[in-house]
Order: sequence, then C-alpha cells, then structure tokens
Amino acid sequence: MKTTREDVRNIAIIAHVDHGKTTLVDELLKQSGVFRANQEVVERVMDSNDIERERGITILSKNTAVTYKGTKINIIDTPGHADFGGEVERVLKMVNGVILVVDAFEGAMPQTKFVLQKALELDLSVIVCINKIDRPEARPDEVIDEVLELLLELDASDEQLDCPFIFASAKGGYAVKNLDDEKKDMKPLFDTILEHIPAPEGDPDADTQILISTIDYNEYVGRIGVGKVDNGSIRVNQEVVLVNHHDPDKFKKVKVSRLYEFDGLEKVEVAEAGIGSIVAISGIADLHIGDTLCSPENPQPIPFQKISEPTIAMHFMVNDSPLAGTEGKYVTSRHIRDRLFKELNTDVSLRVEETEDADRFKVSGRGELHLSVLIENMRREGYEFAVSKAEVIYKQDEKGRKLEPMELVYIDVPDEFSGTVIQKLSLRKGELQGMSPSGTGYTRMEFSIPSRGLIGYRGDFLTDTKGNGVMNQLFDGYAPYKGDIQYRRQGSLIAFEDGESVTYGLFNAQERGNLFIGPGEKVYAGMVVGSSPKTEDIEVNVCKTKHLTNTRSSGSDDALKLVPPVIMSLEQALDFIDADELLEVTPEHLRLRKKILDSRMRKRASINK
Repeated sequence: MKTTREDVRNIAIIAHVDHGKTTLVDELLKQSGVFRANQEVVERVMDSNDIERERGITILSKNTAVTYKGTKINIIDTPGHADFGGEVERVLKMVNGVILVVDAFEGAMPQTKFVLQKALELDLSVIVCINKIDRPEARPDEVIDEVLELLLELDASDEQLDCPFIFASAKGGYAVKNLDDEKKDMKPLFDTILEHIPAPEGDPDADTQILISTIDYNEYVGRIGVGKVDNGSIRVNQEVVLVNHHDPDKFKKVKVSRLYEFDGLEKVEVAEAGIGSIVAISGIADLHIGDTLCSPENPQPIPFQKISEPTIAMHFMVNDSPLAGTEGKYVTSRHIRDRLFKELNTDVSLRVEETEDADRFKVSGRGELHLSVLIENMRREGYEFAVSKAEVIYKQDEKGRKLEPMELVYIDVPDEFSGTVIQKLSLRKGELQGMSPSGTGYTRMEFSIPSRGLIGYRGDFLTDTKGNGVMNQLFDGYAPYKGDIQYRRQGSLIAFEDGESVTYGLFNAQERGNLFIGPGEKVYAGMVVGSSPKTEDIEVNVCKTKHLTNTRSSGSDDALKLVPPVIMSLEQALDFIDADELLEVTPEHLRLRKKILDSRMRKRASINK
C-alpha cells in the first residue's frame, strides 16, 4: 500500500549555465544553519574540484540536505552545460520537483529549455526562481512571460503551467513572492518548497527497490552508489540483488556494507533508511548507473532513461616526442589506460575503447568541453600524453546514407558583429533558423549546424565579437551528411631542428606569422611554433644564432624587438590543431606538433595521400 512520507522533500536545482544555481544552494545551506556561526565558508561550496572553481561551472551533480521546520529537504545541484546533460537526465529520477533558476536579465536560454523539458517529461512539479533581480538591467516581468511561453512550447500540463514564481538574489541572500515584498531572507523559497513540491511516495512494506542514479568514487571505499529508496527499506548488511532494466541478464547477489544519508555537506552513516530517502551505498564493486537494488524474493528493475550517446571522439596516446618523459610522472600506456578506465567509474557519458595500437585509446564524449575537462584533470594529476584533433562520430541509416550529429546554436552578439558571425557559420555549413533583437543593441540568432562545424570555431567567435558574444549549443540529433568543410585557413610554422629557441631565430621567424613560443624554450624538429597566414605549412629555424664577424656595422647590435608570443589555453590548442597534428600535454607545457616529425617523411606522406 502506497503512503507519502511528509517529513522529506526531494528537489533538484536546474538552470542554464551561470544563472546562479550553485550560489543559491550556498544560501539555502547558510540560512538553514548547516554552518556554524563562525565557520569560514568558501563561495560556491558545492563546486568542489579545482576546475569547477576556476571556471565557475558545475561539472558533476552534487547532493546535499537541509532541515527546515522539521522537514528534511534533499537538494541536488546539477550542471548547466549541455556537455554534462547526461548528469541532469539521471538525477531527475530521484526527485519529485525542481527549482528552475532563470537569470532576471538573460531570461530563458537554450539550456533552460533542455533541462526544463527533461523535468516536464518526468511530470515533476516546478518552482520558477527568477534570480539576480538586484542586477541593474534586470527585467523580471518580461522574463516571467518568456518562461510561460517556454512552458507552453514544451506542452506543460495545466498544473505545471500554474507553477509558483519566486524572485530572488542568491548573492543578496533573499527571496520574495512579490517584487514589492520586504527583502529579508530565503524563507519564502523554503515555504514554497514545502507547499508545492510533493512528498515522496512508496510502499514501506513492499520489497526493497532503489534505482542508482549517480556514482561517486572514493579511493578508500571504492564505488558509492547514490539513489532514492522507491519502495520498502534498506539496512546495513542486507542481502540484495543487482538487476538492470536495459540488461535483462544482469542478476548479481550482493551485500550492503555501509549506508549513508546526506546532512548538509556531510555523508552520515545510518543503519536503515525508508521510502523517499536519498541514500549512498558503498561496498558493492560492480555497481553501475541505472542498476536497481532489489530484494532477492522479488527482483523488479526500475526503468530509466538510456544515457545519451557520445557525439565526439579523440585519440589519447603515449607521448613519443623527443622531449617525452621529461616532465610527467605517469607516462606509460598502462598508466594512461588505468586512468581513462577509472574515469568511467563516475562519468557515464564517456566511452573508452582500446585500438589495435596498444599505446593509443579512443575516447568519446559529449563535446569538446567534456573531453577538455578530462585532459585538464589528467594533466594536473601528473600525466603526460598526446591527443589528436577531435572528430565527430558518424552513423549510417538503413539506406546506407552517412549521418552526422547536428547542433542547435544560440548566439547573442552586439548588432555590429552579426554579419561576421552569419558569414563564418555559413562557411561551416550553418543554417540561420531565426533572428530577433535581444536587449538593447544585441541580436539573438539561432543556427542549425553540424557538430564538426563548431570544432575550432569558439576562438574565432571570441575574436570576431571582441569577446562580447555569448554562444550556447544543444545536441539536435543526427541528420544526413552536409558536405565537406574547410576548417583552418592558416598553415603552421614548424621548427626545423632540435634545440633551444633564441631571440635572433625568433626575430627572423616572426616575419612569417604569429609565434607561440618565446626565447629559451626547448623545441624539436616537427614542433609547431606558430601559425602562418598562408594556407601551407612553413619550416622556420628558431634556434638560429647570429654569426659574428670581425667587422660589425654600427646598428647591428641594436636590441631585436620580439612581438609577444600567442599563449594558448588548452581549448584554444585543441581548436587549433589540424588532422595531421597532435597536442602534447604535460603537467608543465602544452606543445603542438606534427604527427610525423621528420620533414622528408611528412612530404612523402602528403604526396602519397
């Protein structure tokens, strides 16, 4: 018999990237008394790893819990980027409602649509929180209309259309039901959660059923599965079986060795948990997302959404450059293999395949950002390796036609740059779907474009819009191949010999293009040291020193002026490399290089193509 558990609420916070989800969770934690009065609290406390903190983005969904008026509110903070959309889809299975956070200036954005659609499909209750109302350019009334239009467009039910609106400033630490109300604290939001989010339902006397929605990993206890108790209860040392809706053959008897619930930022050990509780379970080695833990007497798997397939792939390989092994701590194929397979413990949207070459692995993900975060993490952990240019993953339909992944791209730019953006994207097979004014002096455009057309575009986009453009993308399924795209219109400047770069050699080389290195850098033959405005590659000698003679002209010793080199970030370097190039990644350097280092072999390979 189904009953409701009134002392618990399970909610997820969903939004477009940068609309203030994580800051909002900070305030809910602070105002519910999770922190001591004198406790030092970092901003965006839920973004726990370094890359999340530096880039100001959430990559993995996080669980926390607060208690308000005797009710435990389990809160899940989700990522906003489309590359981590796989995270959002799964965690929504654990909750009964969502808080949709929308920026009071930017309004409904593409990712808002993506995450809201997932919530409506699962028939979840929605609370709309218009955040950042203290921004000088905030336009909350117009944003309400945008959100209602979006709900209509997504076929929301009458109850979902009748959702409550809350106005907040997560940074200011207050929320109000009406804009004229006194701005004090977050209580109006807490009260709305208790009123509008349904309490979890389940049958406490039925057999145990828990769907694992996220996996955490800890060096000491191994895999930790996080899920909601749908039916029955679970206790420590209980015998359960693992089954999976998409894998009917899976049937494995296991034992629950430890059980945790969330309280603030801590995991607290408990002996038993009942329906509606969000629990973490450790001690089961072969636990995967989508598995259901059931009583052995009645194993019924819970259906779940299949995880979205990867759309982009690159090769990770052992670094074989002349400088290999000089900077990294982990350099062998075994190290790289173990690290990539370990990543699969927590990242379900990732695929890792071994190839015929033992030193090379094919890694597929949801987008360039997804894979660049993995590269950056490995680099910081002391790994040294090389990666190839990202390529999209093609499919074939029944008629044998080649299909490729497509993206919907939403771009907001100052009016004067819209012509350049349209021109550049049409060269990359982008089709303009719509164009409308967005705020004063800005234009919003929507394009449909092949995923490969966006590889390497972000750098151009920032240059073309002088850093003022905002670009968001959403995966839009597979469509017939759109034809060839010419990616790069510039060639590479390639070092001619091994050695160390000197000012004299660099001074002569800089006339040929933009340099990526300064003096005193180690270089080797075949390393890319700059970009050339011409389409073909040019070899330069950056190690060339000046030959001294007995007679010197009076001006010959004047200081040579070097143009500062272009220092690339990881993303820019991944965007820049061409199909015949690699990016050498070490804890200290990012070096671009040709796949074939020897210039004669390279020429021979290009003739035989």
